[in-house]
Parts: sequence; structure tokens; C-alpha cells
Amino acid sequence: MHAKHSFRMHSPSADPPPARGFAHDPVMLEEVVSYVPTEARLFVDCTLGGAGHAEALLLRFPTAELFGCDRDPDALAAAGARLAGFGPRVLMKRIAFSEIARHLLLDSADFMLADLGVSSHQLDEAGRGFSFAHDGPLDMRMDPEGGRPTAAALVNGSRREELLDILRRFGEERFAARIVDAIVAERARAPIVSTAHLAEIVAGVVPARSHRRGFNPATRVFQALRIAVNDELGELERLLDCALPLLRPGGRLAVISFHSLEDRMVKERFRYWESPCRCPPSMPACVCGKVSLGRRLIRKPVVPGSEEASRNPRCRSAKLRVFEKTGAARDAEGPGIRGA
Repeated sequence: MHAKHSFRMHSPSADPPPARGFAHDPVMLEEVVSYVPTEARLFVDCTLGGAGHAEALLLRFPTAELFGCDRDPDALAAAGARLAGFGPRVLMKRIAFSEIARHLLLDSADFMLADLGVSSHQLDEAGRGFSFAHDGPLDMRMDPEGGRPTAAALVNGSRREELLDILRRFGEERFAARIVDAIVAERARAPIVSTAHLAEIVAGVVPARSHRRGFNPATRVFQALRIAVNDELGELERLLDCALPLLRPGGRLAVISFHSLEDRMVKERFRYWESPCRCPPSMPACVCGKVSLGRRLIRKPVVPGSEEASRNPRCRSAKLRVFEKTGAARDAEGPGIRGA
């Protein structure tokens, strides 16, 4: 791999352990590939997962290299097995978004992809504790060895006001107060340590008529706890902070979000990059000196087609947005941007 042209670090990676049944259907695969620059040389897959997107990109661009990362060791094991045939064209790291800039050179990437949210493997593996559909330990950590508190730790150790804020802010749960009160009462009797136990508590206080048929009343609670456990919005902000300086002029950042809060963050940042001027409307001309850093290639997000949504119901809430960098962006400033 031509490391001097792409990666800040290039040390031979140890052979990955065998994949452990990691399954993940890449969302909007054809749509993602269609936005790749035709002469792309370096891909950055920020959420490698089962490597479905990564494999397709490497196959369709046979001279390109890929830097892939993920926090989940199961994902990296599966990706390592799936991408083994590409040899030195691939470098993988077990890192969070906030660490990506340490491993890449400025103005090096042609296409960056972030497929946010949880994978089917994480949801279906009871031991990971992401889903109320499978009883297991109340964990929810994407990186089980990363040192962050588990969902059980938050549920049992947080103050009432902290839990209330988590459910309202990350889950937009209208019955947050009664759910939290039930959790506080139950944990006084015994710790809440399993997904089934928490789901039962929620079901006991949320009115059945308040949610549509087929919608589990614990859905928003589990979503909110997962976002809090993994600091998902904070990590997304850190990715948006560092992504643009890493792209070459003409490079593109594609983000697939599954939650309205994520999509709003991406939409607002892309809009700011495109039109950063903050002069009052009454000014006859711009005097702030801020220039456009690129353009949004999608005004309204791309969503899965009906056939894909029918085949993979979990992708129905997905939204794809793409931004193209057209100038030097390493000195960009804006909401949450630290610069590089």
C-alpha cells in the first residue's frame, strides 16, 4: 500500500481473528457507490461493520486503497475475513471517530463514508444487550472493552434527572417521566441487569393505545440508552469536525443516518460548509470573509427504495446525505469545528 500518499501510520496489522457470525446488509449500496468520485484512490470507511460497503468499493475501484475503522471488535473480525483477499490495499484500525485524524494525512481521502447506527449483528446477538427482542445483559456498548459504562450502569446508577434527560433528549420519549419513575422504584428493590427486565418495566407503564401496532413501547428507551452509552452524537460531531480537512479537493463525505438527531446534525453542518457567510441580511455584500467549502450533492436526503425497505425493514429510517469539498478546508471554522 502506498502509505506515504495516504496513511499517517502504516504498520502491518496482525491477522484478524475469525469472524463470529457477523451479518450486516449494507444500506443503499448502489446509491453510495454512485457518489464516489470516478478517479478515487483512497476510501475511508468510518463504520466498517461487516464490510459490505467496503468490499463493493474495492471491487469497483480496483486500484484504490481503503482505510477502515470500527469500535466493535466483532465487526473488525468479520471485516478482516471478508476483505482478506484485498491484501495490502486495506488497513483497518479499532478506533472511534475522534481518532481518525491521527491516522490519515490532510487532503488525502477521496471518499469518506459513515454508516451510523447499529448493525443487525449487534441487534441480534443477545449477549450484546442492544435489543429488547432477545433477553441478555443490559450492555449496549459498541466497544465492550472501551471503558465506557454499560446501559445497566446508567439505568441503575444515574440520578432521576439524568435518566429523564437521556430519554427525552435522545429518545424523544413522551412518557419519559413515568418510565423513569418506574425504573427508580424497581431498582430500589433489585438491580435492573437484563434487557427483558427493562422492557417489561417500560411496557408496564406506557399505555398500549399510545403506540402503533407492532411498535414495542421500549423502542425509544433502548435507542436513547444506546446513544448515551456510546456517546453517538458526540462521536458524530467529532467526525464532522475532522472530516473535511482530510478530504482532497473534489473529495466527498457520505453519511447514512438512522435518527432524526443525527440527520439534523449532518444537514446543518453540510449547509454551513456550503454557505458559511454570517453577515446580517441587511448587508449589501459579505464582509465576514467566510467562503464556501463545497457543495451539497443532495438537497433532500436519499432514502431506501421500496424493494430494499421490504427486504431489509431495519433500513427504512435511513437517510443518505453527501457533501463535496471544493476548496481548502483545513482552516474551516463553524459550530463545533476545531480545525486541523
